[in-house]
Amino acid sequence: MMLDIFKKTQKKNDSSDNINLIKITALLIHAARIDHNYSDKEKLLIMNFLKNIDPKIDFKKIIKNAEEEEENSNQILNYTQEIKKNTTEFKKEIIKTLWKIILSDNNSDIYENTLMRRIAGLLYVPDRLVGETKQEVLNKKNYDILR
Repeated sequence: MMLDIFKKTQKKNDSSDNINLIKITALLIHAARIDHNYSDKEKLLIMNFLKNIDPKIDFKKIIKNAEEEEENSNQILNYTQEIKKNTTEFKKEIIKTLWKIILSDNNSDIYENTLMRRIAGLLYVPDRLVGETKQEVLNKKNYDILR
């Protein structure tokens, strides 16, 4: 479960966990909004990500707080600091979720691609892993279309 991966590097403090989740969620929302089209499909992907971390959390409150956080910020560094402290496996899940959000409209523009390169650099995730993860998301998307 993704919660186990996330909890490994977190303090035993619910409020700090929520703050970290808000920052992570704000990064996902930033990716969703970068094309100026924050769709219901993207919101659902973010909600599912949070449910996978912990089905018991108040994901609506986390998303609301993260939306406010993202609106009032002009940088992504603050959002990536907590993710950077986590495992490679967790970072890959974040990258995968970001690609799902970006590709949910069947398109990735120059701004979205640049954002992914910036995030990968801040998380110290190799370009190869980012590319493989993007391809994995595209392959899954194409498979789901064919079914």
